[in-house]
Amino acid sequence: MTTDLAGFAHGIFKAQPFSMFLGAELTSAGPGTAEIRIANRPEIQQQHGFVHGGVLSYLADNALTFAGGLALGGDALTAEYKINYIRPAVGALVVARAEATATTRRQAVCQCSIYVVSEQGEERLVALAQGTIVRAGKQED
Repeated sequence: MTTDLAGFAHGIFKAQPFSMFLGAELTSAGPGTAEIRIANRPEIQQQHGFVHGGVLSYLADNALTFAGGLALGGDALTAEYKINYIRPAVGALVVARAEATATTRRQAVCQCSIYVVSEQGEERLVALAQGTIVRAGKQED
């Protein structure tokens, strides 16, 4: 694993076409931590004007995987995760912050909090997620 964790993480993030399509930004990456942001706009909302649950789920999945992968020392994949939606996501910005809470040689258990941020900079928790992240290795059937 490279000693430049942030550079490693940003390189992987920029290689994700879906993240680029959504306009997501990896704003922080370190040993066992990650933060990803998406500006709220009509294209990512559902019919009631809330940020779509699929976008919140994307943020949780990706932030969990980056935090876990960086804790494991390299490229990683999500083995599983669950998300709890707490309240509708309405705000100018959506932010996911994840951290590895337990790491072994093979896996990291991570937690992620997702917030909306108002125009005034106030954060409000909208979802919580937990997941298991594993090292990316040779793919087998």
